Amino acid sequence: MTPQRERLAPMLVTLAAAMAITILPLPPGLELWQPDWVALVLIYWCLESRTVFSLGSAFVVGLVLDLLTGSLLGMHALEFVILIYLVTRFRARLRFFPPWQQALSVLALLLNDRIIVLWIIGLRGDAFPAMGFWLSPVIGMLIWPWLFLLLDRYRGAIRNRPVV
Repeated sequence: MTPQRERLAPMLVTLAAAMAITILPLPPGLELWQPDWVALVLIYWCLESRTVFSLGSAFVVGLVLDLLTGSLLGMHALEFVILIYLVTRFRARLRFFPPWQQALSVLALLLNDRIIVLWIIGLRGDAFPAMGFWLSPVIGMLIWPWLFLLLDRYRGAIRNRPVV
């Protein structure tokens, strides 16, 4: 496998897993508790590999998620483009935060995503969501340190495996 493919494979695997978890049906009471898995994985890979995730790749990931979830085409694409822009803009600062500060930064990024969704809902003229709409970023913040450690361990295992 070429070095470029070897670097890209773990990212695609984790993004596919995040999309699969996102489209899993949940009981009606638990839907509000589901964090934005794809956004969390995008934040991780944008922090860890500077050159792979560009605004264009974030747009494509967003379009794929729009197609998978049946949401308004381009809604997740817009969210992810803005998210990746902000993460790459502040990458140098975010990488060296302690985990609890990094989790607070992730909360701010996920709240920004929710504000974008709220703006799109307002433009469409749909009814505004209930207060549970704001629960998902908080759950994402609580999950972030554990997800970061899990993805970091996965990335380390992939990097350290012997070449056959």
